[in-house]
Amino acid sequence: MTKRAYKERFYPTPEQAELLAQSFGCVRFVWNNTLAYRTEAYQQRGESLSHSAAEKRLVALKVEYPWLKDVSSVILQQALRDQKAAFDNFFNVQIKARYPRFKRKDGRQSIRLTRAAFRYRDSE
Repeated sequence: MTKRAYKERFYPTPEQAELLAQSFGCVRFVWNNTLAYRTEAYQQRGESLSHSAAEKRLVALKVEYPWLKDVSSVILQQALRDQKAAFDNFFNVQIKARYPRFKRKDGRQSIRLTRAAFRYRDSE
């Protein structure tokens, strides 16, 4: 199976732009919160947080911050998968990647969707 990526340009309506901004903010919050939690766990207790533990923690974050439920859970889970890949690259001696960084609001905003995250309808 080959991997494919599509890059599309679209011009969102004001409602769509607001939903995108909310999605970007939620993904950035989950990334930064989880990165801070992982860093603190390692520095203070010497613990390494697994990916499954981070995903379980996402459920607790949604209870603590109900506004995370307003966006698709797929993009939040994908942010955690991307963070896992960033840590895998950091610990891989051959790649020599840097430690994952915190996301900034004024930086490049992005979200990643899986095939199951949306449907394309030809009529709309």
